[in-house]
Amino acid sequence: MPIPKAELHLHIEGTLEPELAFQLAHRNNITLPYPDVRTLRDAYSFTDLQSFLDLYYRLMDVLRTEADFHDLATAYLTRAAAQGVRHAEIFFDPQAHTQRGIPLETVIDGLTSALDTSLQDHGVSTHLILCFLRDQSAQEAMDTLDAARPHLHHITAVGLDSAEVGNPPEKFTEVFQKAADLGLHRVAHAGEEGPATYIWNALNHLGAERIDHGIRCMDDPELITHLATNQTPLTVCPFSNVRLRAVPTLDQHPLPAMMDAGLLVTVNSDDPAYFGGYVHDNYLGLQQHLGLTDEQLRTLARNSFTASFLTPERRDALIAQVDAHTF
Repeated sequence: MPIPKAELHLHIEGTLEPELAFQLAHRNNITLPYPDVRTLRDAYSFTDLQSFLDLYYRLMDVLRTEADFHDLATAYLTRAAAQGVRHAEIFFDPQAHTQRGIPLETVIDGLTSALDTSLQDHGVSTHLILCFLRDQSAQEAMDTLDAARPHLHHITAVGLDSAEVGNPPEKFTEVFQKAADLGLHRVAHAGEEGPATYIWNALNHLGAERIDHGIRCMDDPELITHLATNQTPLTVCPFSNVRLRAVPTLDQHPLPAMMDAGLLVTVNSDDPAYFGGYVHDNYLGLQQHLGLTDEQLRTLARNSFTASFLTPERRDALIAQVDAHTF
């Protein structure tokens, strides 16, 4: 049985497996530009973040109805439970849907129809994180936050994702301040393909409580010290880093060095349908290629709950499950 863990860096749109994409395309009378599942899966080969995003947004067109979003979330939760996930903090990209003419209510109602019963149905508690597309305008992000206000009882945090290079975090300072005023947590992608300065800016301008990816912190010793001293969580995604060429091979991933530096590192799957594995697959890959010990895997699992936005009571109960786990 996989070790109990939380997943804190997971894009629900990135869990769209080719089989489900074809099912939803058929349901919605959409013709995909691929003849079959195998050909589509073969297209999941990327040279960088942008080449991935091009396909990611194209395939999203099959998501049209509440039922589509419900089925997408249910498929992820089923896989996550089998991978030992006991809590998931799930990103979604409302702008990627509203720009296609899909009402925000359709997206949120469809997702929450699955998430609201996830603990009962799958043994997985969930939080929903609304992400802004950083390659779009700050005003559009603000408009999205305003549109989401009737739904904030479903939303735990805001985040920042999409194409990083050339889109620094400080562009969204006012939006994140408004989110904070509304009582929302704040997280941000930074330091994946972008430089370490983006991590500093996410912390200083956005008030980010957690950094998504963050591997470029290793280029800045002062930043390493800052992150370690403050125990700022980093949601690292090893398979993603390799598939998008942010790291050459899994054997060369900086995660062991990050742990040795005292950073609060967690392991996550990012967009698992596209990157070749879900969260426990990432754990196993790290163990195989980097020689992580069982105790190091236990530390990563503990970190995942420590870094979550869970209540202290549930967090401590889940950490106790990690401590009791036998490999």
